Amino acid sequence: MPPLNYATEYQQALEQAFPYKLEYGELFATPNNNRYKWTGSKIIEVPTISTKGRVDADRDVIGGISRNYDNSWTSLTLQNFRKWSTLVHPRDIEETNFTTTIPNITQVYNEEQKFPEMSAYCVSKIFADWKTLGQTENTQALTPANVIEVFNSMMLEMSNNRVPEQGRILYVTPAVKSMINNATSHVRNINLKDGVRSLTTSIEAIDLVQIKAVPPELMGTSYDFTQGWAKGTSFKQINMLLIHPLAVITPIIYNFAKLDEPHALSEGKWVYYEESYEDVFILPNKETAIAMNITP
Repeated sequence: MPPLNYATEYQQALEQAFPYKLEYGELFATPNNNRYKWTGSKIIEVPTISTKGRVDADRDVIGGISRNYDNSWTSLTLQNFRKWSTLVHPRDIEETNFTTTIPNITQVYNEEQKFPEMSAYCVSKIFADWKTLGQTENTQALTPANVIEVFNSMMLEMSNNRVPEQGRILYVTPAVKSMINNATSHVRNINLKDGVRSLTTSIEAIDLVQIKAVPPELMGTSYDFTQGWAKGTSFKQINMLLIHPLAVITPIIYNFAKLDEPHALSEGKWVYYEESYEDVFILPNKETAIAMNITP
């Protein structure tokens, strides 16, 4: 019996790992991924409804009734089609004391290649689409003296656009995280437990916003994905990314993931192969739930 295509099981296992292995795990775990209708193997239809406002009523007259709403559909087509494969000779497995097994190899591949690549694609695709939608980044040089002010300005702009405060996430480089920790306006907590005083200097949240530090190489505007990922020629450093996960959709479809046992056509080697469609989109009318500070 030929080995089964275990793409579904593989995708479920990866989804469990996403929040822990991806730098933008919260965006890959957005509830939006389960809310919208698939109309093809790689097409998602996102509905938008608009209505008109109220008018004055008249107790003595029956007014005309007409349709006061409209709806439209936005088609999102996944474009990022990726694959990976490897051969493993059974003797390699035995001679490395079962170190180079397929599970071990794919785990390292996921953690050191796939997940960083997906993180790089996620942040750069959000930036590209955000700019296409007419948004402008903050380019003020950040310092410990002004970093909270810049953050508050982003927060105010989002609140003015009715973005929910609960759930916003601030992704920052470690350097900016250090600035926030050293900002003169924040409060340091001193805890006393079992007679030992501990000083907490790391800020994990401001107001209702969770702060997540991301390596600077995965906070960029442009990447080359010819093989794996590398900084693109137009790479700019994103210092702060304030975003609400409900602003994006991050669909992933594993079409194929399969491990073949050694046989004649593989010349006695194990063969592993996987491919997937995946992408990142900003949902219609949600671009104001994203703000960035970028080094020009």
